[in-house]
Amino acid sequence: MTEIITENEYLGGKVRIRQPQTGYRAGVDAVLLASAVYALPGQTVLELGTGVGTAALCLAARVGNLQLCGVEIQQEYAALAKSNAALNNSEFEVYRCNLEHLPDPLKQRRFDHVIANPPYFDRRNGHAAHDVGRETAMGEQTPLSTWIKVATKRVAPRGHVTFIHRAERLGDLLAAMPPTLGSIQVQNFQPRVGRDAHLVIVRARHSGRAPLRIHAPILMHEGEEHRTDGEDYTPVIRAVLREGAALPMPK
Repeated sequence: MTEIITENEYLGGKVRIRQPQTGYRAGVDAVLLASAVYALPGQTVLELGTGVGTAALCLAARVGNLQLCGVEIQQEYAALAKSNAALNNSEFEVYRCNLEHLPDPLKQRRFDHVIANPPYFDRRNGHAAHDVGRETAMGEQTPLSTWIKVATKRVAPRGHVTFIHRAERLGDLLAAMPPTLGSIQVQNFQPRVGRDAHLVIVRARHSGRAPLRIHAPILMHEGEEHRTDGEDYTPVIRAVLREGAALPMPK
C-alpha cells in the first residue's frame, strides 16, 4: 500500500485505528453503529463491509469476550483491519472477499449479531469519488437489498441485524427487509434542534414478532447552530464517542 497511513484514537483513546490519510476514513457513523449493538460477552458478531475494523473494534472495547468476524472487499482495508485487531489486542477474523461470494467457512456459520454500515450513495443519482478506496466504501455498487439478504442468511435464529444508513435511504432499508426479520426498530439522529434526521439505525430480529417501532430522535449537537470553537455534542452522544458508552436501550 503506497498511501500514507495515520493512527487515530477513538472512544477517548480506548481504540486505536490505522487508516489511509486520504480516501475513506472511519468517522462518527462507525462508532454510532457499535454503540447501537446490544451484544453480550461470549456472543458472535459478523460485520459486513468492515473497512479497517473501526465499528467491530469499538464494540469489542465495550463488550468483552466477543467472537468477531469481518468481511471486506478491499485488500488494503482488510489488511489494515487485521493489523488494527492486533493493535487493540482483539481477536478478529477478517475475510477479504466479495459480499456476494462469501467463503465456505462463513457460509457454514450463523452469528448472534450481524452489523453493517453499507455504502451510502446510490450512484444512479450522483457522481463517483476520485479515490478508489473512498468510492468503494461510499458508492453503492452492491445493491442495499443484497446486504440485507446476506445479513439475513448469516444471522442466527433470534439473533439481531443492525444497519446504519442515511435517513433518505430508510425506505429502501425497510422495503428490503424479508419476512424472516421482524421486531424492526428505527432510531434516527437529528444534527440539531429543528433539523431533519440525517442518519438512521435500523435493528431487526430474526423471527421477531413485535410491531415496527420508530423511536424518538436522538439529538447530536446542542443548540440550533454551532457557536463555539469546541465540540458541542449532547451528553448522550459525547458519552458514546468519548467514553465508548452504548446508546440508551429503548424501553
